[in-house]
Amino acid sequence: MTVRIGDEAPDFTADTTQGRVHFHDWKKGSWTILFSHPRDFTPVCTTELGTVAKMMPEFVARNTKVIGLSVDPLESHHTWEKDIGEVMGTAVNFPMIADPNRAVAMLYDMIHPNASDTATVRSVFIIGPDNKVKLSLTYPASAGRNFDEILRVLDALQLTAKFPVATPANWRPGQDVIVALSMSTEDARKTFGDGVKELKPYLRTTPQPK
Repeated sequence: MTVRIGDEAPDFTADTTQGRVHFHDWKKGSWTILFSHPRDFTPVCTTELGTVAKMMPEFVARNTKVIGLSVDPLESHHTWEKDIGEVMGTAVNFPMIADPNRAVAMLYDMIHPNASDTATVRSVFIIGPDNKVKLSLTYPASAGRNFDEILRVLDALQLTAKFPVATPANWRPGQDVIVALSMSTEDARKTFGDGVKELKPYLRTTPQPK
């Protein structure tokens, strides 16, 4: 099954390091980041999980829950979390799905046979409060993810969900944004004020709405 942007995120029930989770009920009303790991006790994953744990206040501030996945069993996850705490200096403070039968991995197309028949690639899904997939990323097993970038994209998605705007290349929170094509320049100025600039009829910028 291929999960694309705009699709409803598949629901599932699974055991995690923080108890049994019924996914849609667990995330109800929240944004969610679901991300997978090839297997437990791998060096890149150890750094990723510790990094996300340290960033958790940023996600909480954005009404965003985080949940990880690995195809190893629950007991292995708990043992690995102790290593992560020792190496990264922080406890893992979000649930990790135990998926030894690869049921959730298959639902989300996390196993790519040309890469590995048994291990998940480094998938990332950002899922909105409406349970729709807003972003999907796929990294090879050898490349660690940039969670600063994932946080930046989350900010962009939350902004564009509230206002008729888009974000330009390399946008950071607080910088100017692009007026949506669906809005005329005149209507944009009524909505956003005199800060709207028309660079081209199809490219108008405005200070980020608050």
